[in-house]
Amino acid sequence: MSGNKTEQLKKEILKAQEQGDIAKLYTLEQEVQDNFNEDLIVGYYKNILDLALERLTDILESKSKLSFESVSDVATVRALYEYAIEHYHAGKIYDAAALFEVLSGITDSKDFSDALKIHTKAANKNISLDQFLEDYVMQDEIDTFYINKFTKEAQNLLLD
Repeated sequence: MSGNKTEQLKKEILKAQEQGDIAKLYTLEQEVQDNFNEDLIVGYYKNILDLALERLTDILESKSKLSFESVSDVATVRALYEYAIEHYHAGKIYDAAALFEVLSGITDSKDFSDALKIHTKAANKNISLDQFLEDYVMQDEIDTFYINKFTKEAQNLLLD
């Protein structure tokens, strides 16, 4: 990417950050991956997370819900979900479980909420992410930003 295009991309990112537009930041994701070094990429994702955490605080304080009809809200949920999965992957299982539990209650999507309840139960049972993926997830059928297709065994997690 030429210096001019890189500067233009940086301006677009800055404008999206200033507007709190997580959805716009996600639309720029591939360009960022293709053109920035690792440090800039890490900073880019940190900014997305910071915006999402700010939004989460606002949602919790207002006792409202994020709507799966809103591109902006879905982008916020995606960022928070990815953050929870990072915790799960890093072995911070109980932190992940707490994040999954909060996420399961802050949207208007029953499907998302139900999926996150399974995530929460698995993490609370100290099931590692690898084991969760292997034993409870139908990996070939995931069609969203979050894990939403589960084996029959996953339903048993909710019975305890």
